[in-house]
Amino acid sequence: VGAPPGVRGWPGSGPAAGAEPAPLANGGAREQPPLVSAGWKHRKAYGDYFQLEPSQEAAPALQAPPAEAGQGPTFAELGLQPALLAGLERLSIGRPTAVQRLAIPALRRGRSALCAAETGSGKTLAYLLPLLERLLGRPEAPAAEAEGPAAPRGLVVLPSRELAAQVGAVAAALCAPAGLAVRGLTGGGAAGGLRRQLRAPPPGPAVLLGTPGALREALRRRFLALERLRWMVLDEADSLMDESFTELLEEILAHAPLERTQVVVVGATFPAGLSETLAKFTDVDRFVTFSTQSLHHLPPHVQQKFVRLKGRDKLPELLQLLKERPSSAGAVLIFCNSASTVNWLGYILDDHRIKHLRLQGQMSATARAGIFASFQKGDVSVLVCTDLASRGLDTSSVQLVVNYDFPDTLQDYLHRAGRVGRVGSKAPGAVVSFVTHRWDVDLVRKIETAARKRTGLPGMDSINKPSPNT
Repeated sequence: VGAPPGVRGWPGSGPAAGAEPAPLANGGAREQPPLVSAGWKHRKAYGDYFQLEPSQEAAPALQAPPAEAGQGPTFAELGLQPALLAGLERLSIGRPTAVQRLAIPALRRGRSALCAAETGSGKTLAYLLPLLERLLGRPEAPAAEAEGPAAPRGLVVLPSRELAAQVGAVAAALCAPAGLAVRGLTGGGAAGGLRRQLRAPPPGPAVLLGTPGALREALRRRFLALERLRWMVLDEADSLMDESFTELLEEILAHAPLERTQVVVVGATFPAGLSETLAKFTDVDRFVTFSTQSLHHLPPHVQQKFVRLKGRDKLPELLQLLKERPSSAGAVLIFCNSASTVNWLGYILDDHRIKHLRLQGQMSATARAGIFASFQKGDVSVLVCTDLASRGLDTSSVQLVVNYDFPDTLQDYLHRAGRVGRVGSKAPGAVVSFVTHRWDVDLVRKIETAARKRTGLPGMDSINKPSPNT
């Protein structure tokens, strides 16, 4: 379909993609050839597919700054304290990524911010490092919590227990050399479990990471107080602003002294109502916004294939793909749109003796515990999941994402595609999407158009800035 966008197509009907140069328009400019997916709502399109080929080798986050800037600053040159530099060494982290170079100086100065960057770009360290630096710069004795509620100075709100555990492990590694205590708080059990999590030694956690439900319950039961809070992070903002979390999040925000708290909102995609929600509790005009150049763009270093299939053909296609894939080819994520499909597909894979794990939000806390950690360790190389696994989780071992069900939104597609080709991945990986419904085709056309034009995906402008009039 044209070399610049890196699109290759093999339609079963209609003109062959890229077969001949496009005709010249009146002004002499070459017209765009028709989209490969243009005819995909026709029944003759079944079996067609096209591929977006990588246009660069490395993830955008790892690209060097402009030549005049040399190699860019090191973490030490960004002003981080030796204790945090020691933590980075423990994590084998080298130079800052693009979003880290943007975020660390601004957040060290205490600015509230909207931090927007593509998936897999290093956003966790982009906010943890400067915010932990601020706590180290103004040390305080732990609050006496023998009887009273836990009173952290830093709070990170995350949408899932798996993500809370992952970010908590990174925070703990960074904080260990500095002697800062980190605590995680997740629900799914009795209220006494929340109290035990908050009171586990060492006392007086400086940093608390938690899910919305657990945090709200702890606040209601007065196990937790936010009066000493110096900063708060809302990580994976689009998930936290989902209708299932909105009420919980607003109650947490109402307990925090936001007028004197640094607030950082982080995401690869931001919801349209974000500024309105924040404006209920704080002045949105004080927020600065920074984003990377690749925000809302398709990952340019990841091969992406779209296959037009009948619903009945998806399972044979998946089974063939998995059985032909060598065991050395890296881990696989298979995304479904519902928990019931995850379970059904899991039973089918069992019948075919394909070893796998399943992860979906309707599982009990006990059932979910350790599933993603086991997948990360490589105990099993196939994970069948819902979008629970598409937000924030470190999947650097994953080399293939399969959209068994095509995602409902462009935002979901970006997050799923962002599970491969991440900072720390050994190879860029690939995404294969099964396109079965007519409404799926509408999204595919938008993706193909964005790839041709090398533009961001449409309909995600709300991230640019909060409305000053709310």
